[in-house]
Amino acid sequence: MTSKITYEDVEVGTELPVQTFSVTRATLVRYAGASGDFNPIHWNEKFAKEVGLPDVIAHGMFTMAEAIRVVTDWTGDPGAVVEYGVRFTKPVVVPNDDQGALIEVSGKVAAKLDDNTVRVDLTATSDGQKVLGMSRAVVRLG
Repeated sequence: MTSKITYEDVEVGTELPVQTFSVTRATLVRYAGASGDFNPIHWNEKFAKEVGLPDVIAHGMFTMAEAIRVVTDWTGDPGAVVEYGVRFTKPVVVPNDDQGALIEVSGKVAAKLDDNTVRVDLTATSDGQKVLGMSRAVVRLG
């Protein structure tokens, strides 16, 4: 059994475990079905290229959801996230192969706030490029 992370135990600069998430075209199809977002830029290579994209791209909300998993896995409680926001800086390009794309996410406690909350700043990259900017979560710790 793991011990619960407490506000008192966390310091500014605490690094969360880095995680890498795989996303394939099949992942995008499943996400489209779950979210109802069937925009062809997420599944049709010809269409994506016609509108100026390099290839099919992952849903922004999917990328955002994968990134926050670093925080929820760290706390062990998705309900601990009280605020979360990002800016989309680059798309996650998903090639049509068995490998897909990788999204690497790291996080660091940037500030201790009031009411047992901390701000965690996240960095998400894919193919060496930052895909989320200003990715921040406010988390309530025990």
